[in-house]
Amino acid sequence: MQIHGPSHIHGAQALSGPHLNRANQVSSFQGSTPIQDEVQISELGQLLDKVHELPEIRADLVARIRQEIAAGTYETEEKLSIALDRLLDEIG
Repeated sequence: MQIHGPSHIHGAQALSGPHLNRANQVSSFQGSTPIQDEVQISELGQLLDKVHELPEIRADLVARIRQEIAAGTYETEEKLSIALDRLLDEIG
């Protein structure tokens, strides 16, 4: 039975009806180029993938550095010299 809206109801159809014709049409397409699926990942999806590849945060190191900053012992002459050298290398 086919229903085409509320007022178009058709009676029962034979099993060899339209289904048989459709099976023949599908087999005729098999000789052509096969259909291939394609996936496109958005820029946000690619960015999230990169975020998941980042190393874990070392909470113990972060806590130690926060303590050193709070105590005023984090910034040393040696660290500032290294940072300055890196900055000059980058811009020069």
